[in-house]
Amino acid sequence: MTRPAFWALLLTVAVLSLMPTGYLPPQVFSLWDKAQHALAFAALALLGLRAYPRHAWQVATGLLVFGAGIELAQAATGWRHGEWGDWLADAIGLAAGAALARNERRTVE
Repeated sequence: MTRPAFWALLLTVAVLSLMPTGYLPPQVFSLWDKAQHALAFAALALLGLRAYPRHAWQVATGLLVFGAGIELAQAATGWRHGEWGDWLADAIGLAAGAALARNERRTVE
């Protein structure tokens, strides 16, 4: 069940990241932009590492590339702006999610 949840979240993040901000519900997306990136990528990392525990480096690398791709795609739209600071927030969230996953594995073992 973890793999479908990971891929569903990945798709959700992609869609929400490329959607015009006017279509996003303000009560859910009122957090500071960098916090949104960090939280999304922490969740993606946690789910991705649960889903593919033997492929941690591939999950981490793939998510970093995914984050950079989102920023490039946002820069190509007329309604969003790609920022490398957002990608840094993605990387920080990824590190936090990886730390949670590592701690989770240690607790189980």
